[in-house]
Amino acid sequence: MNQFKTVLALISGIWLLAPNAATAQASRPLPLTQPKAANLARMRAELLNGGLGQYRAASCMYETGAGSCLESISDQGFQFLFQGGAPGWQQQNPPNPTIETSVLVSRDGDRILEVSYNGTIR
Repeated sequence: MNQFKTVLALISGIWLLAPNAATAQASRPLPLTQPKAANLARMRAELLNGGLGQYRAASCMYETGAGSCLESISDQGFQFLFQGGAPGWQQQNPPNPTIETSVLVSRDGDRILEVSYNGTIR
C-alpha cells in the first residue's frame, strides 16, 4: 500500500508540473502598468459612449491587462482596440457590437494619449 501511495504522489507531482497553455500564459510577465492602462482605456470608452447605463465594453477589457484587446505595446504606450455596445450585447446570439474603439494609453498607464477611433464597427 505504501508503494501505491508513493507512485501516486510521484505521478500527481509530475502531472502538476507538466507545462500547458494555462501555465505558459501565466508565466509570461505582464507589464505592471498594463492593467492600469486597460482600465483607463475602458473607462474612457464608457465615458465617450454614454456611461455604463448605455454602453459596455467587450469582456476582454475586463480581463486583467485586457490581453486579447491589446493591439500593441510600443515606446509610446499601450494600444487597445475593442468593441462595445448597449448593455447585454455580448449575451445576444450572436453577439451584436455596435461600437469600435481604439485608445492609446501612455506607458505608465496614467494618461490617454489618443482616441484614434470611436464609432461604428469598421
